[in-house]
Amino acid sequence: MLKRYLKSFILLTIFYYGECANILYVVPFTSRSHNIMLKPIGLELAKRGHNVTVITGYLEKTSLPNYKQILIDKKEIWEVLGTRPNVFTMAELSAEEFHDLIFWRGGLAFTELALNSTEVRKFLAGDNTYDLVISEQFFQEAMYTLALKYQAPLVLVTTFGNCMRHNIAFRNPLQLATVIPEFLDLNDPPSFWGRLRTFYFTYYEFAWWKYWYLVEQEKLAKKYVPGLPEPMPNLYEIQRNVSLFFINSHFSFDAPVAYLPNVVEIGGVHLTRSSEKLPEDLQSLLDKAKEGVIYVNFGSNVRSSELPVDKMNALIKVFSELNHTILWKWEDDKSDLKTKNIVFRKWFPQKEVLSHPNIKVFISHGGLIGTQEAIFHGVPIIGVPIYADQYNNLLQAQHLGFGKILRFEDINEQSLRSKLVDVLFNVSYQNVAKEMSKRFKDRPMTPLDTAMYWIEYVIRHNGADFIKNPAIQLSWVAYNMLDVYAFLLVVLLVFLYMIISVILFFKRYFSSKANAEKSKSSRNKKKN
Repeated sequence: MLKRYLKSFILLTIFYYGECANILYVVPFTSRSHNIMLKPIGLELAKRGHNVTVITGYLEKTSLPNYKQILIDKKEIWEVLGTRPNVFTMAELSAEEFHDLIFWRGGLAFTELALNSTEVRKFLAGDNTYDLVISEQFFQEAMYTLALKYQAPLVLVTTFGNCMRHNIAFRNPLQLATVIPEFLDLNDPPSFWGRLRTFYFTYYEFAWWKYWYLVEQEKLAKKYVPGLPEPMPNLYEIQRNVSLFFINSHFSFDAPVAYLPNVVEIGGVHLTRSSEKLPEDLQSLLDKAKEGVIYVNFGSNVRSSELPVDKMNALIKVFSELNHTILWKWEDDKSDLKTKNIVFRKWFPQKEVLSHPNIKVFISHGGLIGTQEAIFHGVPIIGVPIYADQYNNLLQAQHLGFGKILRFEDINEQSLRSKLVDVLFNVSYQNVAKEMSKRFKDRPMTPLDTAMYWIEYVIRHNGADFIKNPAIQLSWVAYNMLDVYAFLLVVLLVFLYMIISVILFFKRYFSSKANAEKSKSSRNKKKN
């Protein structure tokens, strides 16, 4: 009886103080790294008493009765594109080429896959109501129309950092001199040519996105999402009016940026709480590695097994020379390769591996999730960037002093040995990595608690329109003060015209007077 009353009291307390809401959480992209970062938000909302419905590509094992999962048809981005290339070859692609081949085409194909999935179609046809819609921002803008369908405020969350497209729509200051577009690689961002490239790419991407990509996404929304209002606001208007935008960054590592109140940094949100432990065999292996461990993992999309033979052999040769233990994520069976100190496995629990004190270096592709995990645990990085934001992340790590960049095309025995010896035995890398860990963790609230506070804030205040930039109500001309500058320019030109006219008038007046005096003097001389 006492237990029943206690349970009722707890539930009443949650309902009273937590302001429980019905929340639709839309995170369908089937990338393991995206899921690692995004799933804690949905689970924590459910733990706090909210009724959470998740559209996802990953089934989460949970006993929470208020956490309902709608599974999309499971396909990776490569499957919907029709082919899976050797991802290492993408290191040669420019940012524009990568957008065309992967982001634009893949985004449209994957959005259609998600909306046309069996469980999603059944869900959308049902009678549901929601107080809030949270959607991942990753080239699937048609999903934002679910906020229209359910007449609920919209919150966006991205697994990347600062988003230039969103900044322009949202009227957040661009700061192009110091903030790099998230998918643009630049060797020297502050230089004139770096800033010129930033300026060009920012508006190149924005123009393609607004005037072509969003139009195609709107077609998908109208085709697959029933019950949308007519006329439907365009997706650009929906995006610029979102209540809240979570970005996966933090000023301790990323460049400090001026953000509006409804742009909130939650970098490291997936690192707030972790009850997972290393498997016993892996724990024992790491504990016994007294010389230290080098951890090699190129992420969920970049496969070590696709390395060209010459580069693979260079890595193995250099690793074999060391007394360190090497943990290497390798997707194929490597039982045929006998090495004294290299352990190949198809998957490692990365957060837990990096938390072990014997980890000395993380050899990575530079993905933001993995980079944040290394920062959190104070582990130096040697990075081989392949595409998207990876080069930017590694450039920042190198600039701050806890990482080194090794270009894919430069991988050979000499280059790897040089960088590996430098990072392993130069104590400054370890020291900076530990200092970065302290900075990254030093916050008034954890990233997850920060996300929870602002989500519940938006719910409490019915969308919290008052924290949006009032400039979203202005035209582009008015927001940039172009009409005011044009008016002032006209006033200045009129004023200069008047000044010049007066000067010319007096010049002509005195010139004519002087000529008249000269003429009179000349006539007088002739008379004499």
